[in-house]
Amino acid sequence: MARGSDGSAAGLPNRLRAYGRLIRLDRPIGTLLLLWPTLWALWIASSGRPDPEVFVVFVAGVFLMRSAGCAINDFADRDFDPHVERTRSRPLASGVIAPVEALLVAASLALAAFLLVLRLNALTIGLSLIGGFMAASYPFLKRFTSLPQFYLGAAFGWAVPMAFAAQTNTVPATAWLLFVAVILWAVAYDTMYAMVDREDDLRIGVRSTAILFGRADRLAVAVAQAGTLLALLQVGRIEQLGGWYQGALLVAASMSIWQQILIRDRQPERCFRAFLNNNALGMTVFIGVLLDYTFRSA
Repeated sequence: MARGSDGSAAGLPNRLRAYGRLIRLDRPIGTLLLLWPTLWALWIASSGRPDPEVFVVFVAGVFLMRSAGCAINDFADRDFDPHVERTRSRPLASGVIAPVEALLVAASLALAAFLLVLRLNALTIGLSLIGGFMAASYPFLKRFTSLPQFYLGAAFGWAVPMAFAAQTNTVPATAWLLFVAVILWAVAYDTMYAMVDREDDLRIGVRSTAILFGRADRLAVAVAQAGTLLALLQVGRIEQLGGWYQGALLVAASMSIWQQILIRDRQPERCFRAFLNNNALGMTVFIGVLLDYTFRSA
């Protein structure tokens, strides 16, 4: 257990604050980037009328699993984070909490999420086991592959087939196309995120698409952005989503262009701004889906 400056055990409020920082309560961007495609899937799978219980389970599950993922990520990176400017103050990296505490926090949150999923059908429960494995294993891939962003996209996007399974007890082709869109979107925004830490990652031996793509990083991001929008456009055609949705995709395309402008000079602060802008992009797509179904049934 961490000790205070006087040698006494840290108080409960300090411990809770450290756990809050461990699961990024102060940085909700990751939760939001996971939430938006989950909501896309719930609304499309239900034709704009998601089951209230399914909705609550998935929204709570997004928070719990993203929080668990942050804890296991910091455990996996505990030897790297102290050497990276942006991460050296994290509770585990700075020694405020112990590695075993991070594991216990991750396990507790994942268990809570699984107990929620048990309220749903068998197909969704089975898919959740795969999702749990991907969430737990992703943080370790940075040691073995230069494409961890693709795996992150699959882990984040796994909520899509789960949402369709929960709503319809099937996983149709539309779900897999939307899943591909989420993977490509994650590759785009997480490459921007990795561009922030590229110099530190090169120094300590962490792999990423930002390092793999090198000077072609902006082009690779642009290709992933275009693939995302094309996949979302095709989803709209299959599901007969109309003007509201198409307008939202047009706004999302404009945001993608703005992100390209931000990362043009590869300045870390501007790359981080481009990464953060994806929250607005995801929200915009959801608003388009929501309005399309709302006015369709009005």
